Amino acid sequence: MKPRLISFFLLLTVIASVSCKPNGASSKKEEQSKKETIAKQPNIVVLLCDDLGYGDLSSFGHPIIKTENLDKLAASGIRLTNFYSTAPVCSPSRVGMLTGRSPNKAGVYDFIPGLKKSEDNRDLVHLQAYEETIPAMLKTVGYSTCLVGKWHCSSRFNSDQQPQPNDFGFDHWMATHNNAAPSHKNPKNFVRNGQEVGEIEGFSSQIVVNEAIQWLDKKDGDNPFFLEVAFHEPHEPIASPEELVEKYMPYAETREQAEYFANVENVDRAVGRLIAYLEKNHSGNTLIVFSSDNGPETLLRYGEKAKHSYGSPGELKGMKLWTNEAGFRVPGIISWVGENKVSGTKDAVVSALDFLPTFAELSGANLPNRELDGESFKSLLDTGEFARSTPLIWAFYDAINERRVAMRKGDWKIMGRLEVDNNTLPHIHNLYDGNEALVKSAKLTDFVLFNLKEDINESENLSVKEATVFESMKKEFEIRYKELLEDSHIWVRNQ
Repeated sequence: MKPRLISFFLLLTVIASVSCKPNGASSKKEEQSKKETIAKQPNIVVLLCDDLGYGDLSSFGHPIIKTENLDKLAASGIRLTNFYSTAPVCSPSRVGMLTGRSPNKAGVYDFIPGLKKSEDNRDLVHLQAYEETIPAMLKTVGYSTCLVGKWHCSSRFNSDQQPQPNDFGFDHWMATHNNAAPSHKNPKNFVRNGQEVGEIEGFSSQIVVNEAIQWLDKKDGDNPFFLEVAFHEPHEPIASPEELVEKYMPYAETREQAEYFANVENVDRAVGRLIAYLEKNHSGNTLIVFSSDNGPETLLRYGEKAKHSYGSPGELKGMKLWTNEAGFRVPGIISWVGENKVSGTKDAVVSALDFLPTFAELSGANLPNRELDGESFKSLLDTGEFARSTPLIWAFYDAINERRVAMRKGDWKIMGRLEVDNNTLPHIHNLYDGNEALVKSAKLTDFVLFNLKEDINESENLSVKEATVFESMKKEFEIRYKELLEDSHIWVRNQ
């Protein structure tokens, strides 16, 4: 080879070497960072109540109910005053939490009833196999996973005709389709890994914590775990230990109210037992998150079956099934067992949609290959600061209040009514091919604007007084609702 050619090839080699070094160094840094993250993977425990109101814990202002274990958890960690569930009712809320996406995109718009064929294809509704969930994601980086309590993500529970908890990454599960039956006392409807359990003596909240502790005791290896404890309480049909009921009788207006108060404290006791176990056995690195799937049920909303529904919305407007704040703004507590970097009350706007991306960052797992609606709040755990980059939006077509679509951005919240031909859109449980055109033809109208920092109970409509903010919010609201509707799943029979 000629000297000139040799020099040319040497020059190319040097250039290639230099140009590759930054990328190679970056790749090595990223790989090392990921290894360090995996080495510090936390155990993750999600505690989820059913129909617990924003004002139902003593640490969130209830004047009577005693919740000393949850209060201690809040005092040692972060008490979130702007925490949101992903929907104002159970099934879509749970689906949104598990997937990090609006439940509308998964096609879960309302609570999922037991299997009964219906014109609106509601009997088809379930969390579909292609959805990627928290436990499945965490399993890819070595986690063991467990669900105990309420599932409520399918119309065919414990059936091979629809995916079950194990199909979404849960190694072990003991759950019910919906509520504990016949009540929280001595329930008969639990299923463990596909096998019916039969009647279990005791109260549901204590039963699910027993199962969780037994699973943790039997878990092989020292790999991290993800545990979801989905309490049935304080959803009807309520049953509570008599000694707790008697404790509250002097402070309650009725026996039913005393039973509700006792029901919440019984959950607190169950949480206390689990925390004591974790502190003894997993104190090094366990993250606990506590919340509720939606706001409190309305007393007697469906007759005698809701005669115990004395849940409190606190200062908030509305109740369960509302798109006003009390429908989905719920207690939020985050605490590391043994090593909180940050503590105190925080007003950052956080959603259960954020669990999946946050747990991905903490565990070193890759995010699902799809657009998420949640954002990682790891910075909140590290520094106490977290600011959302995109608003939260809810479209609940069966809301009790008229304005069924709502969006929160920063301190501001905008709501709108859906109208077709000058009439309010009828109440809808499910989007299917028979009502798709109707829903998509509905226009947002009759807007209201609130500053939630100054007006937590949504009492003053600022759409005129804050005209500049209103126009900006309205424009973005209409765009984001249109995008959500376009991405919403439509149920078609024989699909």
